[in-house]
Amino acid sequence: MLLPMSPTDSMFLIGESRHHPMHVGGLAVFDPPEGSDARDVRTMLDAALTRGEVSPLLRKRAARSLTTLGQWGWESDTEIDLGHHVRHDALPQPGGVTELLDLVSRLHAGLLDRSRPLWEMHLIEGLADGRLAVYMKIHHALADGVSAMKLLRSALSEDPGARAMPAPWEPLTRQRHLVAAGDLPGRVSAPALPAAALRVARDTVGEVAGLLPALAGTVDRALHHRGGALTLAAPHSMLNVPIGGARRFAARSWPLERLRLVAKHADATVNDVVLAMCSGALRTFIGALGVLPEHPLIAMVPVSLRGEKRETKTGNEIGMLSCNLGTHLDDPALRLETVHAAMTDGKNAMRTMSRTQNLAASALGTVPLALGMFGIGSFIRPANVMISNVPGPSEPLYWNGARLTALYPLSIPVRGQALNITCTSTDDEIAFGLTGCRRTLPDLAPMLDHLDDELGALEYAVGL
Repeated sequence: MLLPMSPTDSMFLIGESRHHPMHVGGLAVFDPPEGSDARDVRTMLDAALTRGEVSPLLRKRAARSLTTLGQWGWESDTEIDLGHHVRHDALPQPGGVTELLDLVSRLHAGLLDRSRPLWEMHLIEGLADGRLAVYMKIHHALADGVSAMKLLRSALSEDPGARAMPAPWEPLTRQRHLVAAGDLPGRVSAPALPAAALRVARDTVGEVAGLLPALAGTVDRALHHRGGALTLAAPHSMLNVPIGGARRFAARSWPLERLRLVAKHADATVNDVVLAMCSGALRTFIGALGVLPEHPLIAMVPVSLRGEKRETKTGNEIGMLSCNLGTHLDDPALRLETVHAAMTDGKNAMRTMSRTQNLAASALGTVPLALGMFGIGSFIRPANVMISNVPGPSEPLYWNGARLTALYPLSIPVRGQALNITCTSTDDEIAFGLTGCRRTLPDLAPMLDHLDDELGALEYAVGL
């Protein structure tokens, strides 16, 4: 019996349109093992295609039925056309980073086919330096950034000598098996329904009493310009406009140790430094166009609500914090202090609430943005930009001896937020991925230089 998916997951399906694709993506670059080249790595991936094995998560297909009362639920697709989901692409000459990012920009703009499981993977050859690139996109209803990162991590190994590893789309055991209908993702057997309903009701009753005070506190914090899920202080900017479906993508990596040292000397976090870098870069980028708002830009910052016991769960478990970026301030050190204070205040507020209350408060904070996604006006302006930092692997990772040398995240611009900045890290680098509306924003490449300049300014400010 098909059951509705969570409201958080279904929101990304309901809010999707041609101009608002709702998938996240990642661009991974692999250095072939010694004595091999990109064609050898592709040959191993092609061999996996012939096996036809697909992990349970990537078999999930969005569907509606009478039992979901017309709402979206997940069912398992037992006949997957891997030739549709896994595709081959080649770069034009000279096969540099510019050509790679241009191709990924175009690939990221296309909608996923809802009649199939909601993911694609592109194997990209032709890089002049001999590496192989893999671009994957997966619908946000199926996985948030944290769970997508865990999916990638599970397909890789810390052992450079490991071989016969499954492809990223295959089950870890590489054993085909069909689960019983009652065990399919998103389904429960009919006899289990009463007990499941009772458990949900029991767990929910204790939370409901605390929801109204939590939501009232969220509004009160916004009225007093304090950190939290909701902001009432975001100014209008060039980023807060309707968008088209075409995308621009720009990306660059920096040594993670540079950010760690700034954070240590400023008594801040690495995520604070990421936000401060974005603050300075946005200030310079928008200021150069002569349209920097007088009041500071506000960022919407996703925060994972997954506990250690829930780390393997897929789907979406994210809360939201609004962060004053201090873009009205000239001094990089003051911008970092402003960011740190806003994030600390917001995190302290989150600690006073349960997971359910945090989800409810975060839902309230995203209402202005959600109304814009559905084309409904709101008297509350949404945050100006989405900035997220997804933790990556802490050790070097390999796939059949090919080392992961770069991992660039792609995300979702939406109506009212024409730019999304997402970061993720490998063992020694942090990558910034800038995904923007092609119609709204000029070339995003200068933003990368501004990020680099801002990191240098922060290092100078803390005495490095």
